[in-house]
Amino acid sequence: METLKKTVSSHPNLSAWFVLALGMVLILIYEARSVGLQTMQWFWLILITILVAGACIWIVSWGDNDEDAEDGNA
Repeated sequence: METLKKTVSSHPNLSAWFVLALGMVLILIYEARSVGLQTMQWFWLILITILVAGACIWIVSWGDNDEDAEDGNA
């Protein structure tokens, strides 16, 4: 359990990406389960969903450095 805590605290963006991607993929699978997608369509949808989650975390993390810089200047 301590190893997991250390990993999450040392890589917060990667951890957030994993959690967000997992949630988004679960919602995608739940909502599109009766659409009748083929295997490759599922593959690409899930892959793109994971990449979108990563982009979201990356964009949200842009503000992290700004707050650190402002604290150092004050």
